[in-house]
Amino acid sequence: MKSTLLIKNIHRLYGIAADKLPFKKGKDMAAVEIIENAYVLIEGDIIQAFGPMEQCPLSADKVIDAAGKCVLPAWCDSHTHIVFAEGREVEYVDKLMGKSYEEIAAKGGGIINSARKLRDLPEDVLFERALNRLNELIQSGTGAIEIKSGYGLSFESELKMLRVIKRLKDASEVTIKATFLGAHAIPPEYKDNRQGYMDLIIDQMLPQISEEGLADYCDVFCEQGFFTVEETDKILKAGAKYGLKAKIHANQLHISGGVQVGIANHAISVDHLEAIGEAEIEALQNSATIPTVLPSCSFFLNIPYAPARKMIEAGLGIAMATDFNPGSSPSGNIPLMMALACNNMRLLPVEVFNAVTINGAHAMEIGDSHGAIGVGRRANLIVTKAIPSLDYMVYAFGSRHIDQMILNGKVIG
Repeated sequence: MKSTLLIKNIHRLYGIAADKLPFKKGKDMAAVEIIENAYVLIEGDIIQAFGPMEQCPLSADKVIDAAGKCVLPAWCDSHTHIVFAEGREVEYVDKLMGKSYEEIAAKGGGIINSARKLRDLPEDVLFERALNRLNELIQSGTGAIEIKSGYGLSFESELKMLRVIKRLKDASEVTIKATFLGAHAIPPEYKDNRQGYMDLIIDQMLPQISEEGLADYCDVFCEQGFFTVEETDKILKAGAKYGLKAKIHANQLHISGGVQVGIANHAISVDHLEAIGEAEIEALQNSATIPTVLPSCSFFLNIPYAPARKMIEAGLGIAMATDFNPGSSPSGNIPLMMALACNNMRLLPVEVFNAVTINGAHAMEIGDSHGAIGVGRRANLIVTKAIPSLDYMVYAFGSRHIDQMILNGKVIG
């Protein structure tokens, strides 16, 4: 018989789902289901029951008294790059001195810098560093995460990254989705042979990734100076032949056509969207593709934020993710990101909550099991310290509000 865990006397239970919870759009982004003075009963790794305290079971194998505390579904971070060799703080100083993202990339910095460092790093060391980052993210509330390759930019190094991600799946309680992002940049050795690198991705990388079962998705950085719309389309279609669904870096620096090519390839999500107009919003309204915004990247690079308020008012839903990476968003702290989004995108705490829970789960195709609290759902939960509300958690952004993490029904840390 599986062990049971009872969380009782919960001040407020947020994000409950009596049934399947769809991707939230428009006005529904500002709605969250709450029970006050509640309990949650977990059996094994699954939520067995929840409700008001007057219906609470009398006992369980383990009991947590959450008096004065809130319980939330664990965050679902649908866009990260946490497998990397080391930080790029030198480039951070360059940015402070006025150099642009494009200028740093042009002199061998940016993605190429990370790729150079990663190629020389043994797989075991790369794994240990990524696992340390992942464990840190758990402590800030993350329970599901998508992790991309893209700092290898060679056959051997891209496969090395994806194998590390596979090892992370086995080593951690966090739910992990893997994305192949070989088309993150053109490596220097292919500077004068773009087609050669395209052939390497399509004819060598993708078949091997498929054979080893290393990825769920195929991603492309569709942006000026990186990959064109035509190249993006070709790579995404090649990935689809190997069963890899599309995700895409779209419209980060320019209106690039990335949104439209992502939609045309049935992308699960188009991510970034700092530079979009009415045509992109209309295209998203008529598609099933999920717009995903990355406010930490805008904060760190000091570039415009995606127009999330405008998108929601147009009836769209958004997912929100950290983009944790060494160059443009060296943080996976979702509570901090939620505060950034509220202040700089003029979103409500409940809207960012939905963006990083149920909508983030849908952006990883796990919306039926993650991102909400419901019977039969995965028991991935945050137990806060004694706080009055979700609003307070975002408002008091400098404090650590998480008391305990529960992943797969297990108390972590």
